[in-house]
Amino acid sequence: MSSPASLSLRAAGPADRAALATLAALDSAAALREPVLLAAVDGRPVAALSLADGRGVADPFTRSAGALGLLRLRARQQSVGTVRRLRLGRSARLAVG
Repeated sequence: MSSPASLSLRAAGPADRAALATLAALDSAAALREPVLLAAVDGRPVAALSLADGRGVADPFTRSAGALGLLRLRARQQSVGTVRRLRLGRSARLAVG
């Protein structure tokens, strides 16, 4: 019996540029615009999503559709959190000023 795979979602950094280029090439797509979220299974990048334009790429030779879906969900969560912080900051300024 094999152990379950570990999936991680994180912001891609400069050290991930080669992996992002490989994912784009495997998916026959252009490079993603930064910032980018990256999904890795057991440390191996399988999907990535541009936060700039919402375009995603994935390794077509692995089960990566679920990973891309989770990246899209995480991106939505981050954007909602940003809007909430902006609204809270505006409310706090109005209360003070």
